[in-house]
Amino acid sequence: MSFPQRKSLPHAVPPWVKDGATYFFTQCLQDRTRSDLVRAETAGALLAAVRNYHDRQIWFMRLFLLMPDHLHALVSFPAGQSLRVAWSSWKRYTAKTTGVIWQRDFFEHRLRSHESWEQRARYIRENPVRKGLVTEGGLWPWYFEP
Repeated sequence: MSFPQRKSLPHAVPPWVKDGATYFFTQCLQDRTRSDLVRAETAGALLAAVRNYHDRQIWFMRLFLLMPDHLHALVSFPAGQSLRVAWSSWKRYTAKTTGVIWQRDFFEHRLRSHESWEQRARYIRENPVRKGLVTEGGLWPWYFEP
C-alpha cells in the first residue's frame, strides 16, 4: 500500500506581520504512541533548552507545556529572527542531547487580533487535565512560564 507524499509546510511569515507577534506551536514526537517527553530526565533537559533559548533572546517563550507525545507553546520572536530557523535549531539540539525523535515538521498559528492569548494559554494549561493526567492544571510539572 502506498501513502500520499506529505507536504512540507512553508512556515513563511508574511512581510505585513508585525515583529513580536505571538504564535501557538504544536510539536509532536515522530512516534505518537511513545511518552518520551514526560520522562523526568528528558523533560528537564527540554525545559532547560527552552529556558536557554528564552534567556538568550532567540525567542520569547510565553508558555511551554510538555505532554507525553507532543508539546504546546506560545512564543514570539525578536525582529530578524526566523521562527522556522529558531524552532528547527531547537529541535535539532534537543534531538541530539535527549534522543527525542521529533516529527519532521511542526504546526504553528499566529494569534490574530481577534484571538485571545489567554484562551490559548488556558487551552494549553488544561491539556493535561483533559487527557486525565492530573486533576488540576497547576499540578502538571512539565511546563515553563516566565
